[in-house]
Amino acid sequence: MVEHVPVLLDEALDGLGLGDHDDSGDRAGLYVDATFGRGGHTARLLAALGPEGRVLAIDRDPQAIAAAAATFAAESRLQVAHAPFGELAALLHERFPGRPVRGVLFDLGVSSAQIDQPQRGFSFQTEGPLDMRMDPTRGRSAAQWLATADHAEIRDVISRLGEERFASRVASAIVAARDVEPLQTTAQLSRLVAGAVRTREPGKNPATRSFQAIRMHINDELGEIERGLAGALRVLAPGGRLVVISFHSLEDRLVKQFMRRESQPDPQLAKLPMLPPGYAPRLDLVGRKHKAGDDELRANPRSRSAILRVAERTEAA
Repeated sequence: MVEHVPVLLDEALDGLGLGDHDDSGDRAGLYVDATFGRGGHTARLLAALGPEGRVLAIDRDPQAIAAAAATFAAESRLQVAHAPFGELAALLHERFPGRPVRGVLFDLGVSSAQIDQPQRGFSFQTEGPLDMRMDPTRGRSAAQWLATADHAEIRDVISRLGEERFASRVASAIVAARDVEPLQTTAQLSRLVAGAVRTREPGKNPATRSFQAIRMHINDELGEIERGLAGALRVLAPGGRLVVISFHSLEDRLVKQFMRRESQPDPQLAKLPMLPPGYAPRLDLVGRKHKAGDDELRANPRSRSAILRVAERTEAA
């Protein structure tokens, strides 16, 4: 198994104001790692904070929660929650009632730790059960969804979330195959997709887009991002930072649109000399988007598609 390496680690800490040479953050503050994974960002957060600092780490993958318990068992400044990050506002209200939140970090998408385990069903490159759930204790697996969804639903999911131009052909292949035998493994699905996709970019597996789309649908990933960003906006204290790392265009588009929308006044009110109470922008954009530098790209090819964006909570209600 390939060790999970967190991407844009220094840039994320800088975005939160907790970089090695940055005094703009709150070393005694409360921070949220909304996507614990295997704890790379959490470890750096804890190292940057003082004894009064606190971190709430969230993950819906039970294996990530187990890793947190094993790695940080003696860390009293950390609380870990097994939940989707769309629930972060409720979790903070429950665990840290009334305490200001100084920063929220999201590292979106599926982790290499999940992809590298065939039994999780995320990878088209290895044989495994067709699951794809980030939390295997909840919801339907990919196999269960593909067994019952009609052609139109499968086509629309693969087209919209995978941006697959052969989505209709893939959906037809899936519906025809399941009438012969149940689709139960990643290898079965990968072969079907490969037969339906006529061409693909050089070096890219024909199943890439379809697997991405099905995984995103099974886990409602875009819905979770929308709920998580809205929750972060509700809990951040004025001056608190929102830092988001995304890995493909659909994620980044949501993040960019959210930050842009919340950092601009309503166009119908923009020309007023003074905005009415409750209508001022709630975020300020901080710098430009960040991408991995050459050193990180050489050390961790996964960082190639990563984009980091930062925004700061304003005083607006």
